[in-house]
Amino acid sequence: MRGAAPVTWAVCAVAVALTATACGGGSGSGAGGPDGVLSSSWGDPQNPLEPANTNEVQGGKVLDMIFRGLKKYDPRTGKAENALAERIDTTDSTHFTVTVKDGWTFSNGEQVTARSFVDAWNYGAHLKNNQKNAYFFEYIEGYDKVHPASGRPTADTLSGLAVTGPLTFTVKLSQRFSTWPDTLGYAAFAPLPRAFFDHHDAWLAKPVGNGPYEVENYTRGAQMSLRTWKGYPGGDKARNGGVDLRVYTDGNTAYTDLVSGNLDLVDDVPAAQLKNVRADLEGRYINTPAGILQSLSFPYYDRAWNTPGAVKVRTGLSMAINRGQITETIFHGTRTPATDWTSPVLGADGGYKAGLCGKACSYDPASAKKLIAEGGGIPGGRLTITYNTDTGSHKEWVDAVCNSINNALGNDRSCVGSPVGTFADFRNKIGRKKLTGPFRAGWQMDYPLIQNFLQPLYYSNGSANDGKWHNARFNELVNEANADTDTSTAIRKFQQAEKVVRDQMAGIPLWYQNGSAGYAARISHVELNPFSVPVYHEITVR
Repeated sequence: MRGAAPVTWAVCAVAVALTATACGGGSGSGAGGPDGVLSSSWGDPQNPLEPANTNEVQGGKVLDMIFRGLKKYDPRTGKAENALAERIDTTDSTHFTVTVKDGWTFSNGEQVTARSFVDAWNYGAHLKNNQKNAYFFEYIEGYDKVHPASGRPTADTLSGLAVTGPLTFTVKLSQRFSTWPDTLGYAAFAPLPRAFFDHHDAWLAKPVGNGPYEVENYTRGAQMSLRTWKGYPGGDKARNGGVDLRVYTDGNTAYTDLVSGNLDLVDDVPAAQLKNVRADLEGRYINTPAGILQSLSFPYYDRAWNTPGAVKVRTGLSMAINRGQITETIFHGTRTPATDWTSPVLGADGGYKAGLCGKACSYDPASAKKLIAEGGGIPGGRLTITYNTDTGSHKEWVDAVCNSINNALGNDRSCVGSPVGTFADFRNKIGRKKLTGPFRAGWQMDYPLIQNFLQPLYYSNGSANDGKWHNARFNELVNEANADTDTSTAIRKFQQAEKVVRDQMAGIPLWYQNGSAGYAARISHVELNPFSVPVYHEITVR
């Protein structure tokens, strides 16, 4: 996920309170740290690491290391399994009784109790706390009172949550949601210690969780150092001494550091290096399917993109993109042209339906040009695709997409890329609704359900509906699917909702992304989970 600019060394940010041991561009201090600590490439999170306020990959990596929730996802199959949940009982898929395992603590010594979850969820849901993942609590009764669509909240806590004992609490949903327990491995549902509430600023500076690692220090723009928490009570204890997450603003710099022995792990090999990576690293390279879809989103708050004619324009743009050629020439087997809006890792039983997009995702330059003209042409006369340059090989593919569109339209100025220097700045531009053209939208699943590929991105006011698309029929079908207690019927409902996305071309699916990683000879047992994130706790250091 990085651009292929010439190699430039990243510059360390000035540390105000904490000092990191390495710079994002590689300080020449070697790959690892003391006591079996490994180093890995990383990017600064957009926001402080509150679990309910982190909805991007870089921050999510840290939360997965320092927290454990009621559920966890098997690092190989993605299946939801109990973590802190002793059991979750229901007879109607609306009322749930949760029993928390005894003996768990946070790394500061506080006990993990039922209250740890209920307080965290109430905080995440409340409008005043401005949490990006508040949407995940929408199905708990009382959400509309603590997080109204307009106006001020009329309640402080979710009426559907009640602590019934030190290790038990009940949840009442506003409608049936048969697969709700399987969503509880997502970081937004993590428990929080009292220190989060009583000493909030101190907690933000140095987060305290209940996972196999604890944060030692963090200097924005340079490095976050995590160390193994020796008192961790879980069965998935870390097999190393810790991880130094080094900030890079250019993926090729990270790759150069890896090859030269100054970095242990790069968890997304730049596109420009894919043809050489196996030779450079003597086979220490991973390329495995992941629950990631790359697409283009549109700013529907801009009226020019929110017209009946714009549907034809978006569909025409999709047909103008030669996905097969781009994935073959740029990504060398690490991407596959998308034919739906989910991911093959779900399988047919999980909701993936190959070919659901139909002709709209097939390269047809003549039809593309015709549709775009019928729709009134590209708004403003030129398509500008916004992307970030610090994480991911986005420049290459954006340029290739624009070249494909320009060739289809017979105008080499119809489409141009618009780079933004950092992922955080890119996300901030999106959040401020300042874009007038499409922008890259890489979706990494939060949990392996078709619902997660559709609802957050396209449901009205969804947590990742950055373009603010709205369609009442889509919302209705999603609600019906969530309420259905029969999994196969629910999946068919979700696929009907997906066809609404297709018919409106709410977003243009580009390709399914494999997870790719390269690693140094001094580490072993390196794997990527179905979310394309390294299974850090299983890595060993020689």
